Order: sequence, then C-alpha cells, then structure tokens
Amino acid sequence: MSHADAQDFWSDRYRAAGSDYLFGTAPNRFLATRAGLLVPGMSALSIADGEGRNAVWLASQGLAVTATELSPVALDKARSLAGACGVTVDFLLADALRWDYPEDRYDVVIAVFIQFAAPAERRTLFENMKKAVKPGGYIVLQGYTPKQLEYRTGGPSAVENLYTGALLRDAFGDFDIGYLSEYEDMLEEGCAHRGRSALIGMVARKTP
Repeated sequence: MSHADAQDFWSDRYRAAGSDYLFGTAPNRFLATRAGLLVPGMSALSIADGEGRNAVWLASQGLAVTATELSPVALDKARSLAGACGVTVDFLLADALRWDYPEDRYDVVIAVFIQFAAPAERRTLFENMKKAVKPGGYIVLQGYTPKQLEYRTGGPSAVENLYTGALLRDAFGDFDIGYLSEYEDMLEEGCAHRGRSALIGMVARKTP
C-alpha cells in the first residue's frame, strides 16, 4: 500500500468513529502493566500512535513523549485528548515506515499493534526502533499472534503480518529480552479491539 493510500485508509477509519475513539482513550493494558519501567523525565517514542491513548498516558507518567502518526485525522483527535488530559506530547505527522529515526535518542520505544507492516517492511521498522533506543533503554511491544485469525476481534487479516515468539526472538536477539510471552486475553480497546484475543508481549533492553 502506498503512503497516500495508507493515509487515506487510516484517516477514513478514524473519521468514521466520529467523536468516539476507535481504540479507546485508555492505554494499552500490556503497556500500562509495564509502568514500573518508567521514571519521570524519561524520553519516549510511541510509533504509529493513532488517536493518542498511549502517548497521552506516557506523558501523564511524567515522560517527555514524541508520537508519530500517519493520519492527520487521528492526530487532531490525539491533540484533543492530550488537551483534555492536561498533558503535552510532541505529535508528529509521520509514516512509521518512512520516518527518519534518530539514533540513541529515547529511553523507551513503544510499539503497540503496529502490524500494518509486511515482512520486508517489518525488518526495516524493527531495525529503526532498535536504532532509536538509547543504550540501556527499552522497547515495549504488543501484537497479535497468528491464532488471532480465529478470533477476528482486531488486527490484520494477513497472517504474515502477525508475530510469534520465534519471530521476535530472532528480530531482537541482539537485545536483552527480559519478557516475551504469547497469551490470550479479553480486550476492550474502543470498538476496534474488543473480545477474546491472541496476543504477544515483549520487553527488550538495548545493551548499555
């Protein structure tokens, strides 16, 4: 999918939700349960952040947050959410697959359900995420596993875009993987992620 087509696709989805938030306004549960990793003053990058739920939550924890998002419709809603919550986020209109990632910039990089990337794109995206983390910093990732195709409660329909433990261990083998688990849970994230889901979560630390 071209940049323009992807932008139109996601903007149409976010626009169709109207004043509601497609994925809700609460942070992703896996991310929220990793709050112990976060210290006020840390810098964070939230990739393809959508309508702002995760970036706003990170900012509410005292982090200096940059959030990239392809859709200007989503960014407008994200800025409204940040204003309503009284926090500041550096929201950037940027394609996660084409953005010029800085090197060794962030204490934590957040990648929650960024499974729009096909395998070739995903390799580059993961390498850019790893590049952007400071030595000693963390990547926190949440995604769907192939079993999600049985539930169809969210996520892509292309099995090659889904994650397995083996895939992530291979991609992040040069990091210290402190947590990696495939599991099932009930999601209630807006209208787009709702119901029993086949999930995977990972926390990986860049070697200092």
